[in-house]
Amino acid sequence: MEKGDWRKKGAGHRQRLRDKFLARGIKAFNDDELLELLLSFGTPRIDCKDTARAVLAHFNNSLAAVLDAPAEELIKIKGMGRKNIFALHFVQGTARRYLKQRVLGKQYIHSSREVGDYLVHLLRGREREVFIAVFLDGAHAVIATETVAEGTISVNTIYPRELIKQALKYNAAALIVAHNHPSGSLTPSAQDINLTRTLFMACSLMNITLLDHLLVGAAQEVYSFADHGLMTDISSRCAQLLNQPDRG
Repeated sequence: MEKGDWRKKGAGHRQRLRDKFLARGIKAFNDDELLELLLSFGTPRIDCKDTARAVLAHFNNSLAAVLDAPAEELIKIKGMGRKNIFALHFVQGTARRYLKQRVLGKQYIHSSREVGDYLVHLLRGREREVFIAVFLDGAHAVIATETVAEGTISVNTIYPRELIKQALKYNAAALIVAHNHPSGSLTPSAQDINLTRTLFMACSLMNITLLDHLLVGAAQEVYSFADHGLMTDISSRCAQLLNQPDRG
């Protein structure tokens, strides 16, 4: 086949993929086809089918792992160039911003699933622990989200003063905190519980309610302190400490 014929065939194939998406939506695509089309955004004149399959195979057929992969890992794969990597990271960044903006202004109590989806997307694939705060107004509508810290998450690395400072900046009445467990375990550690207790106490002193602490695992699962009764226990314990008479 001559070069011109090959290009026509490739262009026709990509057009069929686009038409398929317009007619049937993303559910009609397998991961091979989806990644192939994403890669073609970076190199529209090059056949990306074999490259898409090679990239998926490299990451154990996980599309999420491909989108989360750093450029230095992707560039090692035959057929991947910087334009392809740009296309993947641009789509990933757009999706992240979309999910973030989708939760702004919505009541957490009615949109906890969407907030969880955003946090999973934000924290998925991170090799280090990242601590996020979601700030809420008096009606528990989402005002903003902020990354508070990166690295080992403990009482010694998360400073309540800085969290309170951010909450006051947004005039927040309540907040939710979240961090990832890169190891994959969703069992709260003693440090996790101690940190939550410390933050709950600090927030209470400023009339700010800490509603929940979410843990995001490597398998995109979410553990909620509130759903498992830990926030109730922490609230009761902190109330006892705050109501103790001063013996000084």
